[in-house]
This record gives sequence, C-alpha cells and structure tokens, in this order.
Amino acid sequence: MTAISRRQIAAIITSLALVLFGAANVSANDKTAVATLGSGCFWCTEADFDKVPGVLETVSGYMGGHVKNPTYDQVSRGTTGHTEVVQITYDPAKVTYAQLLDHYWRNVDPFDRTGQFCDRGSQYRPAIFTHSEEQARIAKESLQALENSGRFDNKIVVEITPASEFTAAEAYHQNFYKKNPSHYWRYRIGCQRDLRLKQIWGKDAKS
Repeated sequence: MTAISRRQIAAIITSLALVLFGAANVSANDKTAVATLGSGCFWCTEADFDKVPGVLETVSGYMGGHVKNPTYDQVSRGTTGHTEVVQITYDPAKVTYAQLLDHYWRNVDPFDRTGQFCDRGSQYRPAIFTHSEEQARIAKESLQALENSGRFDNKIVVEITPASEFTAAEAYHQNFYKKNPSHYWRYRIGCQRDLRLKQIWGKDAKS
C-alpha cells in the first residue's frame, strides 16, 4: 500500500472542507426565500411585516422603474417609474408565501392604483413583485380568491408583475419606525392608514 504524502492529505482535507462548506451554504440558502411587496409608504410596510413570525429581515427600497440606482428624491417625484417596496427575507418553514400574501392583503388598500392612503402618485402604487413562476401563480390565485369571495364590490387593482432590480433605500429609511417612533406614528395616524384598513377589512384588519 502506497503511503499518502502530506500534500495529498492536505488536498483531501481541503476538498472535504469545500464540499462541507458548499453543502452548508446550500442548506442555508434553502432555508430562506424573498418576497417583494409594495403597499404605499415603505416605513409602514416594513413595520407591518416585521411582526410576522418567520420573517427574518425587511429592507425598504425601490423597484419597477427605469432609472439605475434611484434616490428617494428621484422616486418621490414620481418620474422614475419605481414604487416604494419592502423586500422581505423569510423562512418558508415558518411562514409560506401564501401566508405572507394573506397578511399583505390586509395591510393594503387593494382598490387604489394611484397611491395608498394619504400618499398619492405612482411611486406609492400597490404591487406584488414575484421572484418565480411559483410566486406568480400563488399571487394570482390569491387575488382571484379575493375577487371570487364576493366580499368586495370594487375591483382589485394591485399589480402582479415579475421582480426587477431592487435598490435599497437610504439608511435613514431603514427601520424608521424603530429609530423615529414618534415621527412614524404621527405620520401613520395622520395618514389614517389604519382607519382605512378597518373600513376595508373590519375585524380582519392586521394592523
């Protein structure tokens, strides 16, 4: 039997480490998924989804436009085509995409395509940006189920569209409701967001 050199042993150890490291990464990646949703002000959307068990991270940002790396000032003028969104990283073993959408519907005015609550303009339009064909199917079925429920007379106008490039918003927007709670609540109450949600959803409103 031929003796194994130190160099061969080192190569074997390196190969095993790479295999194990790769397997660990695959396992970790398989444990998370991403959803991107727009329901008006991303401060509020972030606050609404951070409370959902199984949500690991929320990042406020912009999607759906035609300008590379837009700033808040650009998006807020409504000329870039973007909408304010929150990109949600979640654990599918703890919360499904369908459950996230159930929470989404109850935190959005699904009948207003020109803005949300007191925020007007296309940059506040409600939208579901899907990251796969499976997400698109689930989103369309979720919307159809609401329309078929007979609960509403008005047509649901939330966009369901493939995800495009996501640009994270400026640092001061992230976790705004935690960093500036008094400002956040003055805004949310003044915008009558929760009042409108209760008008639409009654006791099923999630806020």
